[in-house]
Amino acid sequence: MSTDQDYKAELIRHLLAIEDPTDMDAALERLLTPAEYTEISKRLQIFKLLRQGVPHRKIAEHLGVGIATVSRGSRALNQATED
Repeated sequence: MSTDQDYKAELIRHLLAIEDPTDMDAALERLLTPAEYTEISKRLQIFKLLRQGVPHRKIAEHLGVGIATVSRGSRALNQATED
């Protein structure tokens, strides 16, 4: 029986096999709800802006998200760099 790790590995293989940005966009639109796609896109922007040293409050204002969302992104980014 498959595990969550198996499903994640299959997802990663599926996405890595997509080479064209247009095809990737279409695949993500099929896999995610519009809200999930927007959320993931904003999370990546949070990471990018944090790496650039932009203050949390400015990021929240710029992306139209709550300060807690930016703080959560900061914690996730810090955990990724610690691993």
